[in-house]
Amino acid sequence: MTTRSTRFVSYEYQHGPAVGAVVGDEIVDLSDAGKSLRTVIASGPLDNLQTVIARRKPSVKLDHVVFHQVVPDTARIICVGKNYRDHAKEMGGEPPANPNLFVRTPKSLVGHNQSIVCPRASAQFDYEGELAVIIGKGGRRISADRALGHVAGYSCFMDGSVRDYQKHSFTAGKNFDSSGACGPWLVPAGEVPDPQALKIETRVNGQVMQSASTAEMIYSVADIIAYCSIFTHLEPGDVIATGTPAGVAAGRTPPPWLKPGDRVEVEIERIGVLANTVIAENV
Repeated sequence: MTTRSTRFVSYEYQHGPAVGAVVGDEIVDLSDAGKSLRTVIASGPLDNLQTVIARRKPSVKLDHVVFHQVVPDTARIICVGKNYRDHAKEMGGEPPANPNLFVRTPKSLVGHNQSIVCPRASAQFDYEGELAVIIGKGGRRISADRALGHVAGYSCFMDGSVRDYQKHSFTAGKNFDSSGACGPWLVPAGEVPDPQALKIETRVNGQVMQSASTAEMIYSVADIIAYCSIFTHLEPGDVIATGTPAGVAAGRTPPPWLKPGDRVEVEIERIGVLANTVIAENV
């Protein structure tokens, strides 16, 4: 799986947080277009920046920067649970009759190549690779046939789950600080003709743990956006994680829980690879 698309990235280098476009292995700075990727998205279609990008020289190599999660200042991260039938089965439940939603806080996520934290309070830290959708055009009561027109782009998502806490508090189990990740960048929606035709794979220390197609989702990206917009006005920069396929640690015997030193990679066709190393909590 390779990435050949225009990519937009939230990063930090020398002068604090910035937003840019990836050109090859370098970044073209776009900080004058907005203080964050969220404000850039809100200002209009990302395609409007193509001429600017083409005229500018890159300012820094990708391997010299610190990656932030794709939309660091996002207002909301809406996640969908049990959105693949095989995953619902391995977790011991029936497929949901409607999209099964929960939320994550921005503080629970880190960016590409950042460390994810294995909580001291748990011995059941799990991985979940997912497709993330970033809203570009806000709206309420968006119909499914118009929903993809509200998407700015897509990214990779690692929904780190603390399973023992999740059993008694779903909110706690999904929101330990720095337990998940989103990145490495945003690929514009125009570069992904069909979000339901993408190969998704999660690897731990190089071993494939999850491998599926987004075609296997119970509720499509369009369905999810339409459902969410029934109860809330979606805003530019909102992130929606669309669920994970089968193969999580909790569904295996014995469960291969994440531990400090593990390397987790979520790779999605047309988008790229989100990679993070697990570290022990030190507070």
